[in-house]
Amino acid sequence: MLETRSERITGIGIYILLGVVTLIVLYPLFFVLIASVSNPGSVIRGEVWLWPKGFSLVGYERLFGNKELLRGFMNTVMYTVAGTALNVMMTVAGAYPLSRADFKGRHVFTFLIVFTMFFGGGMIPTYLLIKSLGLLNTFWAMIIPSAVSVWNILIMRTFFQSSIPKEIQEAAFMDGCSNIKILLKVVLPLSGPVLAVMVLFYAVGHWNAYFSALLYLSDRDLYPMQLFLREILVQNQMQEMVDISDDTLARSLMDAEAIKYAAVIVTNLPMLILYPFLQKYFVKGVMVGAIKG
Repeated sequence: MLETRSERITGIGIYILLGVVTLIVLYPLFFVLIASVSNPGSVIRGEVWLWPKGFSLVGYERLFGNKELLRGFMNTVMYTVAGTALNVMMTVAGAYPLSRADFKGRHVFTFLIVFTMFFGGGMIPTYLLIKSLGLLNTFWAMIIPSAVSVWNILIMRTFFQSSIPKEIQEAAFMDGCSNIKILLKVVLPLSGPVLAVMVLFYAVGHWNAYFSALLYLSDRDLYPMQLFLREILVQNQMQEMVDISDDTLARSLMDAEAIKYAAVIVTNLPMLILYPFLQKYFVKGVMVGAIKG
């Protein structure tokens, strides 16, 4: 079918609009990237726009030479891996029973779970609970409070209901499979897309988390990398990375500027690498949650 002139004009306008929006979204990240490898003096003077100017890796050298940041990076990796594994297990454990039509009282449990999504105890009661459980300044303070997301339970429940045929589960049950075996041998192998979506959602959440650490951690040995990044960007706490013995204060300020940009790149690079591999599952997971309640 041939396009009319008005349709072609509309299509061109949509592509132009999308191109402009894409540039607006991508340019800040691109600028941070080129600024992190440019001469700090050129960045401060506003001479860096489209290309690096005066190649320099001083920001990365100072970052990777700082033991606290490296320890924070490893802490973040551990929080992300352990937290995501627990999150996915808890989400599957909550979503699968709610997806079964033969589970009596599932609507009541769904209501109780959804209720917690709209009404919570608040920050101070939650802090007091974490304190009374003895989780302050422990590894688990970053894992247990965010062990499951109600929204993700609903997405996975909807996937199980709409994408896994009941006949397959019934046939497995007639062959002697228990509910656990049906879940492990039938349902989960067919749930690759939604599991990938859950891994992406939870991993990004743990990787970017800093507020829980700000509330529950005071031991710097347990700090995640995002909390150190917050100190660098918001509080300008870079004394340990900036060489105070440099010739001039201006040189120290330029190094501090380079450290800021390098820290942003180092912090976001792992998630930027992960996302393209899970992008198709991400879109499908969002659509699953919108198809059927």
